[in-house]
Amino acid sequence: MVANLARGAYSALGAGWHKGVQWGVGAPIAKLRRRSIPLPGVEGAGGIDDVLSAERAIRLPEPFEGRSLGRIGSLEVRLATRKSEIRRAQRLRYKVFYEEMSAVPSGLAALSRRDVDGYDAVCDHLLVLDHAAKRKKPFVEPRPKVVGTYRLLRGEVAERHSGFYSEGEYDLAPLMAAQGHRRLLELGRSCVLKPYRGKRTVELLWQGIYAYVLHHRIDALIGCASLEGTDPDRLALPLAFLHHHARAPEGWRARALPERAVAMDRMSREAVDAKAALQALPPLIKGYLRLGATFGDGAVIDRQFGTTDVFVALPVEVIGARYRGHFAPAG
Repeated sequence: MVANLARGAYSALGAGWHKGVQWGVGAPIAKLRRRSIPLPGVEGAGGIDDVLSAERAIRLPEPFEGRSLGRIGSLEVRLATRKSEIRRAQRLRYKVFYEEMSAVPSGLAALSRRDVDGYDAVCDHLLVLDHAAKRKKPFVEPRPKVVGTYRLLRGEVAERHSGFYSEGEYDLAPLMAAQGHRRLLELGRSCVLKPYRGKRTVELLWQGIYAYVLHHRIDALIGCASLEGTDPDRLALPLAFLHHHARAPEGWRARALPERAVAMDRMSREAVDAKAALQALPPLIKGYLRLGATFGDGAVIDRQFGTTDVFVALPVEVIGARYRGHFAPAG
């Protein structure tokens, strides 16, 4: 599904893992690691409170909504504050998912040229704006172009409405039971306009996400990541690699719904060529591996969007100190 941590050929996130917390990820991906400087009080941290106590200098002024969360050159990241901005994000999603990629639009989506669902109304929408590419219309004030977006759904919001979007593919009940004391954030519906798929846009998106994590005191990120294609046999190598070498610990291991589940262990552990598997993984999933993410049991075929999805769990406490220092908001 599109409720993924991101879509598109983004460059892998340059971030270190938290030293000593590898969540059972095996030796074949050790080369992905980058050493990070341990922060006081983070080793064995119990949640975002411990991370924040180690970063007392990071404070976000109010109001959070509407303020700039980062800027690189003409590009800025912030949350959408108006319905018109959400509509612009939906148009961007349509352009990427349906026009560029292989998603099949519904009749309504094809008519409106927007990717829309019921979750849009309850989620926060992170935007990357290009102020140098302002759209001009007669009698209308020029506005910056929306070139990137992420959809953010907090656990308490999901609980008040229809749950997490990824529950359409995965059974999250055991995870929720084990992690009920934690604040969860689901990332989804992410895309970047093709000319902007570079390091600057990725950095801004993650700077915005990290600011949001700090502001709402999020403990863990969850969602689905996608591999292109709907034939699991052709994806046997990367799927088996994730299953054998980056499988989530039991308390974080969401399982694909039985009626939708596709086995990931399509090759034995011994048959997996780790180097070839890493080359076959989408850059974004490799980025999540660098951060310390682990993956659920079973994949799900999403024929509407032409993808095979895997569940990702990323506790904030395992994200490397170097990553936090690089993307943390100033002030």
